Amino acid sequence: MPSAPLRVAVVCSSNQNRSMEAHNILGKRGFSVRSFGTGTHVKLPGPAPDKPNVYDFKTTYDQMYNDLLRKDKELYTQNGILHMLDRNKRIKPRPERFQNCKDVFDLILTCEERVYDQVVEDLNSREQETCQPVHVINVDIQDNHEEATLGAFLICELCQCIQHTEDMENEIDELLQEFEEKSGRTFLHTVCFY
Repeated sequence: MPSAPLRVAVVCSSNQNRSMEAHNILGKRGFSVRSFGTGTHVKLPGPAPDKPNVYDFKTTYDQMYNDLLRKDKELYTQNGILHMLDRNKRIKPRPERFQNCKDVFDLILTCEERVYDQVVEDLNSREQETCQPVHVINVDIQDNHEEATLGAFLICELCQCIQHTEDMENEIDELLQEFEEKSGRTFLHTVCFY
């Protein structure tokens, strides 16, 4: 087992639901974890599908919570958004954008293929400095509360298995194949370099 804990990043579009649920669970399991979004703005469901609440990444979870509480407490309580924001603000102050982070990770997990493509594109556009590998793995997770929870446990189990490998570089492909068979999901996987 690697002596140092894996440095893990979990990335979705708005750093609200899927990445934060996984951040929460991985953090409780002792992982060194950060979470991010790749979108240009943070979007939360609004009163209608074509009327989302759009925020800047600089907006804190607390500010979003208070804004939605003021707009329609009943709607945002009933659809679980206030509960989600309450959880988020206990984990970190605000959403973060992956493209603005220059930290180094061992493993980056994305929650949908479009986000995976954005992460890989961003990593490949950076100037390589250390040539340290980072594994980028996509676990498709639907953007709803139930799927976010199930996906977070799957991500956590995957991280725990990778953490316990003797040689991550040589064992990860086989491990992912086993996970695909067990979960009935397919994972995209690539290696980028810092």
